[in-house]
Amino acid sequence: MAESSHHFPRHMHDQYGIGLIDRGSQKSASGRGPVEAGAGDVITVNPGEVHDGSPIGDHGRAWRMLYFDPALMREAIGDIREGGSATFEIAEPVVHDSRVAGLFASLFQSLTGDVTDVDGLRREEALLMLLAHIPGAAAERSAILPAIGLAREHIDSDPIAPVTLSDLAGMTGLSRFQVVRGFARATGMTAYAYVMQRRLQLSRRHIAGGMALAEAAAAGGFADQSHMTRLFVRSYGISPGAYAAARVS
Repeated sequence: MAESSHHFPRHMHDQYGIGLIDRGSQKSASGRGPVEAGAGDVITVNPGEVHDGSPIGDHGRAWRMLYFDPALMREAIGDIREGGSATFEIAEPVVHDSRVAGLFASLFQSLTGDVTDVDGLRREEALLMLLAHIPGAAAERSAILPAIGLAREHIDSDPIAPVTLSDLAGMTGLSRFQVVRGFARATGMTAYAYVMQRRLQLSRRHIAGGMALAEAAAAGGFADQSHMTRLFVRSYGISPGAYAAARVS
């Protein structure tokens, strides 16, 4: 759960995100177009989708958010489709549906409430019920430009490795300008910004695992801890130190 008036710049996550605005409202740019969401609306994001978020008005907004690993989502969607393709993209960045909001609230409660012997069953049911009503759960995920997909895979495979536009152009068969333009069209950010996001996600995982902040910065490919901290605060609205403390509290 969070409440903030923070203006989140463009960033992305490795996971699917589904949340609910409890109070206030926000506007955001997503890979599926600019949108606004208010109290009672469900908000969504796909893995690798570039998005931002700013409050509407002076009072910020409060929201609850859950993130799901793609493997978990594939398993759940495979069940919903009764063995069909489990590859999908959530179609709508904002869902104006009170039933979907209620299903999310049930899932959130099952994951954050008191643990009992039957919570595993409750969580599975709540997740499947929610996903079954999320628009696009039955749609195939659209492919991005294959050459840019190759460039992304190269970065994803080793985010801390040095990479240049010439490197990406050489492996994709595109010109350097085509890489710049194609990357922006496919991801909403430059190749450099994409690399920084991947490195930030890597450092964040190290911090969650208990690694010291300076070591996590180095392991994520950052020049120093202050560089990582600036990007961390800009993208997530919280310092690495506060994030580490929250993980162990």
